[in-house]
Amino acid sequence: MSDLIVHGGTPLRGRIVPSANKNAVLPILCATLLTREPVRLRGVPDITDVRKILDIFRALGSEVDMDFHTGVLDVHHRDTAFDEDRDRLPEAMRSSVMLVPPLLARFGVARIENDVKGCTLGVREIDPHVEVFERFGAAVERADGALLIRSLRPLNATQHWLDYASVTTTENFVLCAALARGTSTLTNAASEPHVQEFCAFMSAMGARISGQGTSLLMIEGVDELGGADFAFTEDFHEIVTFLALGAITGGQVEVRNSSPDQFPLIDRTFAKFGVHVKHEGGWSRAETHGPLRVREPFTQHILQKVEAAPWPYLPVDLLPIFVALGVQAEGSVMFWNKVYDGAMGWTSELSRFGAHAFLSDPHRVVTFGGKRLVPATVESPYIIRVAIAMLMLAASIDGKSVIRKAAPIRRAHPRFAENLRALGARIEWVVGE
Repeated sequence: MSDLIVHGGTPLRGRIVPSANKNAVLPILCATLLTREPVRLRGVPDITDVRKILDIFRALGSEVDMDFHTGVLDVHHRDTAFDEDRDRLPEAMRSSVMLVPPLLARFGVARIENDVKGCTLGVREIDPHVEVFERFGAAVERADGALLIRSLRPLNATQHWLDYASVTTTENFVLCAALARGTSTLTNAASEPHVQEFCAFMSAMGARISGQGTSLLMIEGVDELGGADFAFTEDFHEIVTFLALGAITGGQVEVRNSSPDQFPLIDRTFAKFGVHVKHEGGWSRAETHGPLRVREPFTQHILQKVEAAPWPYLPVDLLPIFVALGVQAEGSVMFWNKVYDGAMGWTSELSRFGAHAFLSDPHRVVTFGGKRLVPATVESPYIIRVAIAMLMLAASIDGKSVIRKAAPIRRAHPRFAENLRALGARIEWVVGE
């Protein structure tokens, strides 16, 4: 495990060019298996999950040429082969489930291990994916420690209505539908920016998709997909993270942002803590005027609140970032995670900093900010943005803090510590227990 040592109290200043969105990169990597033509991807980040998927590509016989210095990947799945008895998909990684549709399309069979999970964000069920595979005509059976998914014939188009707007399930539906016979329709589809980017890549390979960015997707199956040359855009999660780090430390960080049209609600959420975001010339910056202070609602005698749910709500993944701001800002805020049960339990660890956060139920927590905070040693659960929220608080407090088990950050953010040091932070990775 890896720990982060943080010597806080330094205002962070400077410019950052963010990396690509992990949640777009991973499904797009899986989608490359749908074509036998060469694919070039630009801006591929050097993160743990990318390396795992590239390793499985190599193990399956694909040609992989990855230059992490330039971020350029050339991949060719012309001679790829899959053996259900021998080959194993990456475990402990949620995106492994998105390798199933291309394996079904290519080989009529796929195998995933039981330990297919990402961050510890409550129960991460696989049922919605099983439903999608079965709707397209595949059979799902339990094997020893794994699931086997088989299709004895090409997948057939289907109509499906999701229980909830799941990002990964939406992407799996599109992956199945792209080469299925007929036109498929998905209602209650996820519409996050990374889903839109994924659909743009699929279209670049020749998939026929309409409704991107909405909750209704229609996919007309084609006989085959071709190659593509595709460049990733900046990760809005990382943009928000660095803007928040500048604000919570009393500094100012500018972050390159080519999609400010995605930020109106995020900007308004920042403003609830006295942070004002400006977008100019392809760059975004967060400005503060004095200490952070929670803006009182116009309606009297109610708490300021931040609600997170599937897009176009504030993304749930960003909620811990704003919890950190709420702990530092003078005033009280109620945070509501409308997606995951029990995903707010980590907030009790904030008391080690001297913070006051009250968990009112499995979905909601109230912060009582403006308390005097002290450096501390805290332990992060296996949730990327929670580790970052703890880091934010540590960076804002004079003295040495330790974020134990902070390795999940590396699943999403390449060169994270190096970027922070370039902004003036005193931070280093060490081997933990």
